[in-house]
Amino acid sequence: MPIHEYVCHACQAQFEELVRGDEAIECPVCRATKVERRFSTFATANPAKSATAGAAAVQAPGGCGTCGDPRGPGSCSL
Repeated sequence: MPIHEYVCHACQAQFEELVRGDEAIECPVCRATKVERRFSTFATANPAKSATAGAAAVQAPGGCGTCGDPRGPGSCSL
């Protein structure tokens, strides 16, 4: 059962509605049935893409390659 976004033609209220089959959609503000479905999108996280899209700059630095200090390279003065 998808959730769709709608706008009411009578009062211009914007709302989301869980749609079950062919049921009639009613504006929750004015109860008008003349509503228009709007295009809506959703977001997902893709770890593989975020690492290549600049998210690496936000991530904490790795451990020191010499001693493994979690503060990052050069922290231990080795």
